[in-house]
Amino acid sequence: MVVADAYPNFSICGIPYYISGEVTHWRNLAHRTHADLEATSMRLRLDTTATDIDVARQRIAMHDRHGTQSFLDYDELVVGTGAVPVQPPIDGLNRLGVEDGVHLLHSMGDTFDLTASLYGLRPATALIVGAGYVGLEMAEGLTARGIHVTQVEMLPTVDAELGALVHTELAKHGVDVHTNSTVTRITRTPDGPARLHVEGTGPDGEPLGWDVDLALVVVGVRPDTELLIQAGAQTGPRGAVLVDETMATGLPHVWAAGDCVVTHHRLLGITYLPLGTTAHKQGRVAGENALGGAARFAGSLGTQVVKVFDLVAARTGLREHEALAAGYSPRSSTATPDDHKAYYPGAEAITIRITGDARTGQLLGAQLVGPRSTETAKRVDTYATALFHGMTLDAISDLDLSYTTPLGSPWDAVQMASQTWVREHQLATQQRTLAASGQGT
Repeated sequence: MVVADAYPNFSICGIPYYISGEVTHWRNLAHRTHADLEATSMRLRLDTTATDIDVARQRIAMHDRHGTQSFLDYDELVVGTGAVPVQPPIDGLNRLGVEDGVHLLHSMGDTFDLTASLYGLRPATALIVGAGYVGLEMAEGLTARGIHVTQVEMLPTVDAELGALVHTELAKHGVDVHTNSTVTRITRTPDGPARLHVEGTGPDGEPLGWDVDLALVVVGVRPDTELLIQAGAQTGPRGAVLVDETMATGLPHVWAAGDCVVTHHRLLGITYLPLGTTAHKQGRVAGENALGGAARFAGSLGTQVVKVFDLVAARTGLREHEALAAGYSPRSSTATPDDHKAYYPGAEAITIRITGDARTGQLLGAQLVGPRSTETAKRVDTYATALFHGMTLDAISDLDLSYTTPLGSPWDAVQMASQTWVREHQLATQQRTLAASGQGT
């Protein structure tokens, strides 16, 4: 295993919880220790960067942290170079760095830089560019450290009515949220209330400005593909390396998996949707096939979940505009069923937005927002399972789901929201039929 840093098998997804203090030591982010990995007979080449793949000779060139070059022959090669942070076109971003309190966050090295700033600069205020899942988790993590957070986001990841619930939760915990807004410039302020001055534009183009001690830019990632491209691999959406369902790159004896490759989506076909769950599955397929297996990646649905303070937001499948762009005939409905029977104490509502195909009744996607106690994360998995198997909204009511009064209802919240979609779809169909016959009112 050739690893560019010294941290193999670390959970990058857990970084926000190390920053918050909930994970008490960075070493706890390791799924397995160096000793655990080496006990499998795996040889670790840490702090070593692969620089070239000689496909014909089945050899990689690499250099260690001292610059010493070496070569490694292979029978089969699996490449998992992952992704690198996107740097948006913010004036000043390329001139400022960690010593100024300006940070990207994607690796353990980035994590150590950020923690050094938190202890060295002792910031009272921070601005986060991006409100994707990492941005939301970092807003909570920095708030937990007593830092006043401002969050600026251009594109929401859920529909507006659900995004408003997340916005309210952030505001309840003291986070200033600016949606549909863009950061345009970051500068150092030697004389002022804070180290950095951040400029931006609001939804209507109005100028915005903030003085903060620390800035964190987390607007997404792009695939790290240079090694594979220079070896001759082809690329697809977002510049990710094309692979088939066996994770073969088209280069002899070279496989690839994770955030550096395209995603086979069960509803969209080939796209790019980097997720940790997807990378795990792709990696297992690539590894098995490198040893002569015949595994296939079954495809992703983009199932995701995030905890935002005491709220959970989750989604799977397609939002309405995504389904429309993909050629479906989407119709959406929103329901707010309780997580368990209302007469039992503690019942709380889950907001569930369902998107289905108006022609076929097929489930296309679901978005859920609910308090942490409502098992929202597991209920989205029920929708993900239904999506995986191409179920209709009507058929979801046939699922034999568990029930006991403190935990659910005879019709689970998942089924009640699906039934709402079916009723609204039937009513709309009846109204169209009446209108077409001249009987509508």
